[in-house]
Amino acid sequence: MSEPSKPSTLWPQARTYLVNEIHGWVDSSSPESLTLPMPDEDWLLEITADGKLVCMAGYDMEDMKSMLSDGTPEDLGTDELAKQAKFYLQQTVSRHRPKLISQGFTERIEMNDSYVAAHYERPVDFGNLADLQQQIKTCLTWFSTSR
Repeated sequence: MSEPSKPSTLWPQARTYLVNEIHGWVDSSSPESLTLPMPDEDWLLEITADGKLVCMAGYDMEDMKSMLSDGTPEDLGTDELAKQAKFYLQQTVSRHRPKLISQGFTERIEMNDSYVAAHYERPVDFGNLADLQQQIKTCLTWFSTSR
């Protein structure tokens, strides 16, 4: 996992603008980021204090274990669970990866004992809030036609 970057000096103003202009942020009181559920329920959009637009999808390993065991007491091995979680994540991101990469997002996969997640991120300019708002709306439309 990469080290957190220093928050932009423009973040407080950008955060206030986004909270007022776009509805649906989850825990909009968080000082580090704003998170918005996407129309495709497997995805979240996040704006970070250091100036990144992030589209992400992921799976909690306990949820994955529960889903795969289908109520049986059988304990899945860690390797098998990781393999299955990666498979499901691949299926989730494959529909959107080409669009995100073509629009300048970089891909990062993160996995630990708790979760597996794909992050697609690109820098944003907090000095141009109308453009940032449009970028967010554009991302939301990409994910609304995914099913």
